[in-house]
Amino acid sequence: MKVGTKSILFGVHAFWWHPITVALAWRRVWHEWPDWRELVAIFVHDLGYWGRDNMDGVEGKLHPVGGAKIIRWLGLGEELQRLVLLHSQSFADAAKQPVSRLFLPDKVSVLYDPSWFYLLRAVLSGEIDEYVMNSPMRFHGADVWLRWYQARVWEWLYAHDRRYWCPDCETIRAGCNCSPGN
Repeated sequence: MKVGTKSILFGVHAFWWHPITVALAWRRVWHEWPDWRELVAIFVHDLGYWGRDNMDGVEGKLHPVGGAKIIRWLGLGEELQRLVLLHSQSFADAAKQPVSRLFLPDKVSVLYDPSWFYLLRAVLSGEIDEYVMNSPMRFHGADVWLRWYQARVWEWLYAHDRRYWCPDCETIRAGCNCSPGN
């Protein structure tokens, strides 16, 4: 069984767990629950890993296409297809597009996983080896890698909140009148 398939069945992208943590992270990031269409996107966004030989290699980087094909098959429109396609930084960069609103919740979802549970799934699926080897933590163990990755995600979340969320009126900065220059 290929690593991408294992990831979807019982690994980091498990279809029975990962969408729950992404939905919780969506709430944390956007301060609202995803609507039903966004929930469908959250459920299918990583299903394109099915049958992939790797997670971060050429094949793995194309995984958003699989989820977008499901959205198209369901007839849910181009906007939702773009939400799924551009949830991946590498895919968005290759398309010369900004990441979608799904990018940050997808990353923040790791903060909703108990470390032992995340690592168990990552080890069982075999994907942990690739994650560690493709990071600056390649000479350390999986637990050190996970702490490093979680710290990185906390930095992204903090930068996002400071840039987009107004603490004065608790709305998205683009829609508030609290601070000069907004």
